[in-house]
Amino acid sequence: MRISLIQLAVHDDEPLSERVRRVGDLVRAQRGADLVVLPELWPHGAFAYQRWATEAETLDDPTVHAMSAAARDLGGWLHTGSLIERASDLQLYNCSVLLDPHGDIAATYRKIHRFGFTEGEAKLISAGEEPVTYPAPFGTLGFAICYDLRFPELFRLLVDRGAEILVIPAGWPARRVAHWRLLLQARAVECQAYVLGCATAGEHCEVRMSGHSMVVDPWGEIVAEAGEDEEVLTVEIDPARVAEVRRDFPVLRDRRLGLPAPQPAD
Repeated sequence: MRISLIQLAVHDDEPLSERVRRVGDLVRAQRGADLVVLPELWPHGAFAYQRWATEAETLDDPTVHAMSAAARDLGGWLHTGSLIERASDLQLYNCSVLLDPHGDIAATYRKIHRFGFTEGEAKLISAGEEPVTYPAPFGTLGFAICYDLRFPELFRLLVDRGAEILVIPAGWPARRVAHWRLLLQARAVECQAYVLGCATAGEHCEVRMSGHSMVVDPWGEIVAEAGEDEEVLTVEIDPARVAEVRRDFPVLRDRRLGLPAPQPAD
C-alpha cells in the first residue's frame, strides 16, 4: 500500500482560492498512491482565528468540491486534512473529510478536543462528539486531529472500533515538535497500529509550524519522517503488519480497564 503525506506550507499571503488550486495539483501528482493525506486546517490556517468565521464552508462548498475532483483524478483515497465547517445550524467545527476514489464523501470527523484552553479554537468552534472509524479496502481507518493526539482514551475507543491505521492531520507548532514526535510513536505502540501524522510547514500568524510529518509502524518504529519544509512524504506500508504485531505480542488482549479489545476477524 502506498501512502503520500502532503506536508503543506501555509503562508498568510496566499489567497484561499490559489491554495486550493495548488493543493489540488499536488494531490493529482500523487497518482498511484492508495491514500493521500493533507494537514489540519490547510485552507484557513491553524492559527488564523480571525478568518475562520468568514472563510468557513459547508461540505458542499468549493474546497470540498475541488478536493473531490482531485480525488477522482488521483484514482485513490484522499483524506482532506481538515477545514472549518459551517454546519446547518451555523455552528463551526474543525472537520475532516475522507473522499473515496470516485470523489464521494465516505466519512467525516469533527474534532473532539479543541485547543486553546479559553482562547482560539476552544472559544470559537464547537466540539465534535463521536469517534469515527471507516473500513477502507486496505484497512480500517481511525480519525483524529492534532490536539486529539494528547488524549489516549480517544485512541483506545478507535481501536475498540477496529482501527488499524490512525490518520492524524495537524497544525502543530514547531516549539512543541518534540511532543508531536513522541506522541505519534506512543499512539502507535499502545494501539499496535500504523500512525500517519501529516503536519503543516512554514509560518503563518507569526507561528512557526512543526513539519516532521511521520509514518510510524505498529511496533512504534518510524518508517519515514519529513523535514521542516514543504514536501511530500511517500512510503509503502504493509497493512497486514498490524495483525502480525497484535498476534505476536498480544498486549491488547490483557487490558483490564475499560472495554475489551475487539475479537480478531476470522
